[in-house]
Amino acid sequence: MRTLPTDNAMRREERDRALTRDSWKIFQIMSEFVEGFAQLADLSPSVSIFGSARFAPDNPWYHKSEHLARLLSDSGFAVVSGGGPGVMEAANKGAFAGKSASVGLNIKLPHEQSGNPYQDISLNFKYFFARKVMFVKYASAYVVMPGGFGTLDEMAEILTLVQTGKSKRIPIILYGSEFWAGLIAWMKDSLVTTGTISESDLDLFTITDDPDEAVSTIFDFYEGRELNNLIDSSRLSMDL
Repeated sequence: MRTLPTDNAMRREERDRALTRDSWKIFQIMSEFVEGFAQLADLSPSVSIFGSARFAPDNPWYHKSEHLARLLSDSGFAVVSGGGPGVMEAANKGAFAGKSASVGLNIKLPHEQSGNPYQDISLNFKYFFARKVMFVKYASAYVVMPGGFGTLDEMAEILTLVQTGKSKRIPIILYGSEFWAGLIAWMKDSLVTTGTISESDLDLFTITDDPDEAVSTIFDFYEGRELNNLIDSSRLSMDL
């Protein structure tokens, strides 16, 4: 008569199967890093733009993102976005019409994310953390448009990296003073007051409503350096 494996044997088999699956995931993760490094290594000075995927093309923030991206592109900056709809599409569209490269770092999601057609360089990621490294590693500046949890996540990521010295200081621009006002007030009233951040940490970012000011903020930060060398000055000191 056939005997059933013991509970311990079944648990060992399940563990072995899980370990095998996880081990193969390491190679998937490695392939995303390798492809990203290969595709972006020679990217000109770039600006990463973040914002909501939910803004339709007739939304004012879509138009503002497109206009700003076009200014950045014509100023010599490649523009990097998440490759999807909304602000991401607007940023790619503006850059695509400009003089510099339009880059989309696409992510596979069950909803919201579908690649837009305005990408000179298009990369596809399964893992958020691999994608986030690519956003930061080659960025000379960050522009954060209005957005949701994903946008806040990216903003917190770069602020943390700069605050802790894991990444060199780069311009971080929050676009849309009215949109960001409540969050900034909370940072001052709660985070600074309770001592979880220093008041000087609020100087890590700039708030503006003016696209020309956003561009000039980046140039002013790198004043005295050749534009072609900006990528070398900002490329990760993030132990990678």
